[in-house]
Amino acid sequence: LKLEGIGNLTTANSQQLSFLANPHYLPSLATSQAGAVLTTSEHQGKVAQNTVALIVAAPYLAYASASQLFARTSLFKGIHPSAVIAENAVIGNQVTVGPFCMIGEGVQIGDRSVLGAHVVIEANSSIGTDCVLKSQVVIGHDCVLGNRVRLHAGVSIGSEGFGFAPTSNPSVTGWERIAQLGRVVIGDDVRIGSQTCIDRGAIDDTVIGNHVIIDNLVQVAHNVRIGDGTAIAAQTGIAGSTTIGKRCIIGGAVGITGHIEIADDVTLSGMTMVTKSITKAGSYSSGTAAMPTANWRRAAVRFRQLGRD
Repeated sequence: LKLEGIGNLTTANSQQLSFLANPHYLPSLATSQAGAVLTTSEHQGKVAQNTVALIVAAPYLAYASASQLFARTSLFKGIHPSAVIAENAVIGNQVTVGPFCMIGEGVQIGDRSVLGAHVVIEANSSIGTDCVLKSQVVIGHDCVLGNRVRLHAGVSIGSEGFGFAPTSNPSVTGWERIAQLGRVVIGDDVRIGSQTCIDRGAIDDTVIGNHVIIDNLVQVAHNVRIGDGTAIAAQTGIAGSTTIGKRCIIGGAVGITGHIEIADDVTLSGMTMVTKSITKAGSYSSGTAAMPTANWRRAAVRFRQLGRD
């Protein structure tokens, strides 16, 4: 059996692998044209006659691992002649540096790492082994990335944090900039989505733990610390000096205020606004679910009435 790709149960052909991870799709298992299907022993008997049943304990996890075998890799290998690399930068073995990259003084890049086009790595930053930095990623000075870190297009690591002190009259004399003297330190096996920004610390470092996954368009402010294994969905904003524990799951468009702590194993549903520390594991919500406009207007009136003396 030769498999050349992955498809879902309804569209896969005889040269593709498929999987059953949700009972909702069980009716499609018997009619699927896939060459092979990842499934549990419970559903082995329902697999189509001409399809090979691959019995696994966790089909979705097995699919995740198998998908990496079919992923496209960079066609370009080596160091492109248009790249600008400082003389004292240390480039490991089998590193790929794409067109128009800029690698600053004292930068270290580990073996087998791949830099797409127009990547910028400023002075004295360190990139681990087997990292992938997609096009137009920017790494600020003195930042540290661990091993097997994946940064997607347009990620900004180590920009200046949003730190300003008010003068006596900001409308006339403005705001006094606070130099951001810390770094960003990222652990191993971290994935960060496109256009996400992680600011450097003001004094202490901004720290992203091991196995953290962050979606597109997330803002992580200065001095934030994110624990190992935490997942953060798109459009979430985390204000400065907040600490998030291990294995947290943070839904889309969550807002987290600064200078608070969130315990390990906390789940925040989408649109939740966190304004104070969370000390116990569990699921927390504050977003308002959609409802017919007329119902929402009545609910809004009642809510405002609750706030009256």
